[in-house]
Amino acid sequence: MTNLKPLIQLDDICFGYPERDNLFDHADLTLLSGDRVGLMAPNGSGKTTLFHIIMGLIKPTSGQIALFGNTMESEKDFAKVRPRIGLLFQDSDDQLFSPTVIEDVAFGPLNMGKRKSEALAIAKETLALLGLTSCMDHVTYKLSGGEKRLVALATILALQPQILLLDEPSTGLDRTTRERMASVLEQMDIPYFLISHNLDLLRRLTTQILTLEQGKLIVNETARLHAHYHLHTHGDTPHEH
Repeated sequence: MTNLKPLIQLDDICFGYPERDNLFDHADLTLLSGDRVGLMAPNGSGKTTLFHIIMGLIKPTSGQIALFGNTMESEKDFAKVRPRIGLLFQDSDDQLFSPTVIEDVAFGPLNMGKRKSEALAIAKETLALLGLTSCMDHVTYKLSGGEKRLVALATILALQPQILLLDEPSTGLDRTTRERMASVLEQMDIPYFLISHNLDLLRRLTTQILTLEQGKLIVNETARLHAHYHLHTHGDTPHEH
């Protein structure tokens, strides 16, 4: 029998900031094995905050969080499961800190106990997957914004996580690089939760698109009204109909 135990389960989550006290108002979320869920909502609506709540970086006012079938009750609980979740930060500069690209990507496997030779092999394989072999020895801070985005993705893929939380993964990518990133995600056998303002990307890469309304996560039924195959003057600019 297929194991349908949720990988991520949020129940009745409430949270707010001083300037907005009902950012989440009894919100619920379930992510199962095989799910590819998208989230599209306005800036400031709480998308990144949601990821930080899942990771235990922000504590909700009330509600329950369960990861991999276990209720998260303390920082110790979150610390045990964080290595199993790959979080792509919205700002790549928050994720990259080593002198060179190969060192950045190898850092995670090394930190998880891999031998240096193993960590470097994993890093090289991951960089090749994303078409980044040519910049392996480049100084990280000198990379373009798009290159940094792909290297940041490589750092979490090198950890071989069981879930991906992707916060605006296509930001700063040109059309060719965005296609490379999308192709990699399409071919991966791993569930993920993807935040994006790019509706075309969400339609392509996810099986369900959510939005945030009045502090609750709801299915966006209108986002999949039609397949997006026609030509128009918007070009690569993210847009909606």
